[in-house]
Amino acid sequence: MRRIHGVALAALLVPMVLAAQTRGVTHGTRPARLVIRNATVVDGNGTPARGPIDIVVEGNRIVQMVNIDPVAARGGNARRPTGDVQIDATGKYVLPGLINAHTHMQSNRSGQSLDGFDYYMKLQLANGITAVREVGAENNKGAIDLREKSARGEIVAPRIFVYPQFASEEGRDAKTPAAVRAHVQRLKALGVDGIKFGGIDRDLMEAAYDETKKVGLPTAHHIGVEETNAWDEVKFRGRSIEHWYGVPDAAIRDLRQNFPTDYNYLDETHRFRWAGRLWREADPTILDSLLTALVKADVTWVPTMDIYEASRDLQRAQTQPWFRDYLHPSLANYFKPDPANHGSYFIGWSSTDEVYWKENYRIWMAALRDFERKGGTIGCGDDAGFIYQVYGFGLIREMELHAEAGFNPLKVVQHCTGNNAKILGKENEIGRVRVGFLADLIVVDGNPLEDIKVLYAGGTSVIKNGVESRTLGAEWVIKDGIPYNGPQLLREVKEIVDKAKARAR
Repeated sequence: MRRIHGVALAALLVPMVLAAQTRGVTHGTRPARLVIRNATVVDGNGTPARGPIDIVVEGNRIVQMVNIDPVAARGGNARRPTGDVQIDATGKYVLPGLINAHTHMQSNRSGQSLDGFDYYMKLQLANGITAVREVGAENNKGAIDLREKSARGEIVAPRIFVYPQFASEEGRDAKTPAAVRAHVQRLKALGVDGIKFGGIDRDLMEAAYDETKKVGLPTAHHIGVEETNAWDEVKFRGRSIEHWYGVPDAAIRDLRQNFPTDYNYLDETHRFRWAGRLWREADPTILDSLLTALVKADVTWVPTMDIYEASRDLQRAQTQPWFRDYLHPSLANYFKPDPANHGSYFIGWSSTDEVYWKENYRIWMAALRDFERKGGTIGCGDDAGFIYQVYGFGLIREMELHAEAGFNPLKVVQHCTGNNAKILGKENEIGRVRVGFLADLIVVDGNPLEDIKVLYAGGTSVIKNGVESRTLGAEWVIKDGIPYNGPQLLREVKEIVDKAKARAR
């Protein structure tokens, strides 16, 4: 046990526990002044945890952070900020609200309703996610409307940054450089925060990226096995690459993966089966040069490792514990193998496929470590709503996979907070627990640096001193100064799911 001046820390904290009871907090209502007492803070910039600290929020901003001297507090001599509305964070950790840098706001799957956007929004918040980068909405204008309602506090939702898919709506017909430039201008006028690109020819990419720089819109690029790959991101200076295919694909010495002669990219079972053999064909020397070039060009990387995990362990993906209470039946139906649904490709999936994918992950994770070691910025997104990943839960699993890749837990938190804020261009507003920043915070019942699982909505079982107990996960989720109780959000999600199951019977 940690000791200060020879006194056990737990003994010093007892008087503060009694004095710092949670009171005056109303779920979903922003108080004029909120004090979070006795927090152990993980800043979001990669530095070690520190505390106890009292955090003062006025309106929607952090206005004060006071280091508490445990000895002075024990004697009643500590000078502490006052507040009628307060959250007791004694023995708990306060982090910046998590940012989901790759997500899709969905109200239905394959034509089956998810009961509006409440299910999606509340699952994100319940898992401690206070901001999302939406990279492919069902409707661009609708996504912007939701963004504005969230900003005004009219709906229960995280902050929303809208990056529509370039080839959606009017963009489907943009087939010349002039048309591409016009569509970028159209999206700028619509009020989007950035643009997400998928497969695109090189001349169109060059025109699009040039125009986005002129109008000040950042890019996100799902680099696939296309004409353009990661070298084009270096050449045209994109903001972020999504997923991974275009990295090893750009490092193959023979310029193209060794596909079978009957390979069909539009057959998703074929596509994902052979994607599992892509990293092994990348030339290490070329890959090293590519990673160096990406870093030099300040291209960031949002790998979304969680969304492909079913490919290396299908049974695990199909039996995740939150499915029982929180998997909406419309989403469950979408996950079933069906060529009509993107990502539902597990038809004849074999142990051989999983073995290749496990190797894929080993090489991919090593590349991510090298990328960050060279100075690259890695972000965090889950791409949930596909391939057995449920909104919100997928991001916490993504964090576990970053840890599996070899990143220190402090760096994992930074990937999903400070780094994601940088990718959004909002590093001076969100992503840190810092005076002057917007009050996007989570109060976690447990130590996520010891066990990332305590971040899952609903928490997890932990054993301390031989005694098993259950954590609450993100007990309080504060978005824009509005406190939401994590367990309450989860109860509301379960009500949505229970009603949907009853209708389906």
